[in-house]
Amino acid sequence: MKRWVQNPPSGQRVMLVLGVLVVCLLIVAIERAGYWPDWMTADRPGRVPRPSGF
Repeated sequence: MKRWVQNPPSGQRVMLVLGVLVVCLLIVAIERAGYWPDWMTADRPGRVPRPSGF
């Protein structure tokens, strides 16, 4: 906080950060509401079995 008081960010930087935050929250809200398409969802890869000799 001390650094922000001594050297505050520009208004454009603050607006950029707030814009990115709003986009992220919008994506989370859309996903939670169930409107996120399946083709945009990443599948978690399963565990690859290790050879028993190691």
